[in-house]
Amino acid sequence: MLKRLFIISLFFLCLPSIQAGAENPKTNIKGPVTITSETLTADNKAHTALFENRVVAVTTGLTIQSDKMLVFYKEDSGDVTKIEASGNVRVLRESRIITAKEATYYADEEKVIFTGDPRAMDGDNIVSGTKITYFMDNDRFHVENSKVILKNKKEH
Repeated sequence: MLKRLFIISLFFLCLPSIQAGAENPKTNIKGPVTITSETLTADNKAHTALFENRVVAVTTGLTIQSDKMLVFYKEDSGDVTKIEASGNVRVLRESRIITAKEATYYADEEKVIFTGDPRAMDGDNIVSGTKITYFMDNDRFHVENSKVILKNKKEH
């Protein structure tokens, strides 16, 4: 069975945020955002787009992979307000990899909350907990019930 691959570029959704970034140092996800999945269900009345099966969202410096991704946007401007990712969530940013069962991005607060066995890895260093909150605007993490494994680099 041939699976169809839907590709949607959310450049038009992120354009107001990008333009606002020129005047305001705090910007939302830096676009354009390209999301690929096997299926897409758009609901213009609810202002949502549901991507399912092998979802990959790529934007400048950030990649999000999951089984399902629900994108919420404003009716008037099209700005992305929230993204809910679930099922095998994997976020890649520079050398960091964050995995979890669920993740929710809040555009107004520029934060992502990871739940369901979240783990953040940077090289051999691992941070895990019951909930990881990543504040994107100042590259800061808050981890609840944390467990940290730091590997020493071998000296040559």
